[in-house]
Amino acid sequence: MRRFALALLFVAAPAWCALPDEIQVYTDDLEAPGERGIELHVNTTPSGRSRPDYPGEVTPRHGLRVTPEISWGLAPHWDWGVYLPFVRSAEGSDFFAGPRLRLKWLPLRPPEGGSGAFAGINWELSFVQQRFEEARRTVEIRPIVGYRSEAWLFSFNPIIDTDVAGEQKGVLMFAPAAKISRSISHGIALGAEYYADMGRLSHFAPHAEQSHVLYAVLDTERINFGIGRGLGGAADRWTLKAIFSF
Repeated sequence: MRRFALALLFVAAPAWCALPDEIQVYTDDLEAPGERGIELHVNTTPSGRSRPDYPGEVTPRHGLRVTPEISWGLAPHWDWGVYLPFVRSAEGSDFFAGPRLRLKWLPLRPPEGGSGAFAGINWELSFVQQRFEEARRTVEIRPIVGYRSEAWLFSFNPIIDTDVAGEQKGVLMFAPAAKISRSISHGIALGAEYYADMGRLSHFAPHAEQSHVLYAVLDTERINFGIGRGLGGAADRWTLKAIFSF
């Protein structure tokens, strides 16, 4: 009976847990060939999940995630980067979670300072410790579509994740993200970002097992700051995040 219950739980699970080290909607940002960019992603969860979803998991509640990202321009329309996530748990333990590597292709984007549509795709390969992600080796496929004007920015990322080495190898998971913002003065914009984890692409999880989070965000030329509120289901109740560009 116990084995049956465990098997049922495994089948019903909407997704493997994911480390919330990078809370970001991708837009038309791209490093020029030969240039380097540095960002620092910082977020914390004042109120969120404290019960592990699997043995040994470090849960997000009261945790602090600090992730440097270094990116390089490869060629016209191409750049690549590496994320190095560090985590402090609620108990005060410090961890290096493991690297993430990404490759971005943006063949359509408006000229610098101009208006227009943008489109491309980002691939990401992660090697994260199992205490943070149940699936330790994952691939993320992130299409990027949107529009930028002098006053408005809209971007949609219909993200697909898959495990490449674990028990759910090849299962496609759907985690869309979107952003809309409006410029209120030179270099300052206000807006909203939305992140979801819907479960399997072929069969979405029940709503109570999905994660939906809405952020109020402030953007400047160097900082993206957001306050996130979980909209029920499996989402953390409150999350604070910031991205610093150097």
